[in-house]
Formats: sequence, structure tokens, C-alpha cells
Amino acid sequence: MPDSTLFYASTLFGAMTLAAAIDEGRFRDGGRILLVSNNAAIPEVTPALDEAPGFTALRDRFDRVLSWNEIIAPLHPSDWKPRSIETPMLGRLLGDLTGEPGELVLESVAVPPSRTLAGLVKDCPITVYSDGLMSYGPTRDPLPQEIAGRITRLLHLDLAPGLAPLLLAEHGVPAEALADASFTSVTGRVAEAAEEAPRAEAVILGQYLSALGLVTAAEEAALHERVLRGVAARGHRTVLFKPHPAAGRRHARELRPVAAELGVELLVAPAETPAEACFAAHRPELVAGCFSTALVTARRLFGLPVAATGTDLVLERLTPYENSNRIPATIVDATLPRLEADGTITEPPAADLPALVAAVGYCMQSTAHPGLRETAAAYVRAHGPARYFKKRRLESLGLIEPPAPAPAVPQSRLRRLLSR
Repeated sequence: MPDSTLFYASTLFGAMTLAAAIDEGRFRDGGRILLVSNNAAIPEVTPALDEAPGFTALRDRFDRVLSWNEIIAPLHPSDWKPRSIETPMLGRLLGDLTGEPGELVLESVAVPPSRTLAGLVKDCPITVYSDGLMSYGPTRDPLPQEIAGRITRLLHLDLAPGLAPLLLAEHGVPAEALADASFTSVTGRVAEAAEEAPRAEAVILGQYLSALGLVTAAEEAALHERVLRGVAARGHRTVLFKPHPAAGRRHARELRPVAAELGVELLVAPAETPAEACFAAHRPELVAGCFSTALVTARRLFGLPVAATGTDLVLERLTPYENSNRIPATIVDATLPRLEADGTITEPPAADLPALVAAVGYCMQSTAHPGLRETAAAYVRAHGPARYFKKRRLESLGLIEPPAPAPAVPQSRLRRLLSR
């Protein structure tokens, strides 16, 4: 299929975004092939996105669905990169399976498997579609010109109106926002096809922060407990815990004793059912979590009350500073209400979000975005280094002055002190 489009997706959320873009006519006519990758730590025991019941609502957008895991088995998609000597052979193998695509559509192009695919499928333009809130942050790793020069556009959900994505901006890639209605329409159909989640008054969004090394397992359990206590304190007696698809059910088990203590009925959503499908089907009274993109889709696309907990801890722990989770955590912390364990919800201080994101983005990837230096300097002068910045990073970039060295102790006095 020389005029076909080869799509790549690793999550049902990503496939829903692709379906919304296809429904808007964002891609050429011709064959559509979806290459699915299961990037879970142990993909053998975690269903791939095309095995989720909700995928049946998306299946008709594609002529063929292939498994990247099966193609490269037994290697893991997130770890494997071909050696240079293997690239021509593997490129021909992939070409035999998919033909010669006229366009390649990828997520997270800076890392495998997307970067691997971009190196194997050559001589065609590349469209990148966003990975939720991460599209507002800078590109994680430098891209070779052979790949960057082929990227023609970035498709993204308009999750923060008025905020321009930094992803791929250093390469002059234009960003195109998808219509809200396209995505919510797709979500409604997925909700009808997906395994139905139990109805509850409130939803808690689980993540897998400890697996990413952002916090310890004990701290993550304490964070979930803090969210549950806050939700219960607000009077919600039925709570749906939505685990992250890659996190398993450990977090829900840890919460059950706390729920029993609080007199709360804790329900668990199917891992393969997207959070957005829960929002569309049941419209809960409150959605709470840490810094999941689903917090923003709940408020922005479904008009639901939301609250965040623990973003201060995540912002403090994120390492290195250029960690790609920093911008999502910053956006959620700066814009969403904050939930405390006693049930109190407070609005965050007013923030100039475009200036804040530009400043944090510059500090993350200053070489790629030198044009943001003045914005960053002005923001730090006005607001100081607290919460969103590390003093050492600001000092190394010359945005704040390092502390003055302590005055030297005269040798005669030092000898007297030592003799005592």
C-alpha cells in the first residue's frame, strides 16, 4: 500500500486521539495500518490496547492491526533499538509487512519504540500526536536531523487553551489542536463498547509513580490514602479507584483497609477501561488524583469538578530536572484545585501559565529553547525560585546569583580555635 498511512499507538488513549484525528479528516485517503505496541513492564501478562473491549469502537478506522511486540519478540519494545548494521534488513522486513507508507504517525517520537520506527521507516513524512500534557513540555531528547527534518506537524488535544506546545517547537514543527467534540464523541463510543466501570460518587485516578522512580512505594501508598481520606471527608461514600493500565491492582488492595476504616465502599474500574470512558458514562461528582492528564480531560472536556494532591512532592522529587513529567506536574499544580486529607479544597494562587511553562521549559532544555531565556528570567525575578525551580539549576543558567562565599577565617584565629 504505497499510499497508506502507518499509525503507531501504545495506549487506548492514544488510539482514541488517532480516531478523533481520522474523524476530522486529518489524514489522506488510502489504507490505514495500526501498529500496536504493549510497553508494559511485563507485556506477557498485560493486555495490549487492541485487546481491550473498548477498542472495538475504534477498530473500523483501520484496515489492518499489527503487533510490534510480535514482530520483534522476544525483545521489549521500550528497550530494543536495532544496531546500525541491522537497520536495512529490519526496515525491509517492516516494509514487507506494511508496504511503503506515504505517512508515518507516531507518539513520543524522542524515545523507543517511536524513535526506532522512525529510523526504520524512511523517506516519508512524519506526523507526531501528543501524549497528553507532555506535549506542552520540551522535547525529551535531541532528535537526529534525519528524523526531525521529516516531522511536518504535531497533533494535540487542546487541554490548556492559550498554551502553545513546546514539543518539537525547536524544529519549527507547527502544532494543530484537535476539536474537543471529536475526542468526546470518540470517548462516548468507547464507553459504550468498554467493560463498564461501577458507578460511584467520586473517582480516584491511580498512577504508577513508584515504578517510574518518582516516589517510593510507601510514599505512593500514602499519597493514595491521602486522596481517599480527602474524598471521604467531603462526604463521598462510594469511590471508584481507576488504576493506571500499567500499574496492576496492588494500589487498590492497599486502599481497601483504609476504605473500610472510613466506611467507604471502594470500587475498582477495569484497568483496560479509559478514565475518560468512566467520565462520559457516569459523570462523577469529583475526580481526584496527582497529576494525571485525565484530571485535565475531566475538567476541560467533561466539565467535572477535579482536585489534585501530592504535586508538591512530585515536583520536589522529579530528577533529573528535565524529566518529561515536570511540565504535566507543573500545569496541574498551577491550575487545578488542591485537595487535603481533611477534605479541604483550595484554589491555587493565580499564575501566568504561559510564562510559567516557558520558564520551566527553558530550565529543562535551555539549549533547545534559547529564545525563552528572557521570559524565564522575568518570571524568576517576579516570582522567585520556589516550588517550580531548583536553585542549582537557576544558578547554572545564570538566572539567579549564587550565594556569596563565607568570609575566610584568618589563619591566626583558626589556630586559636583549633588549639581550644
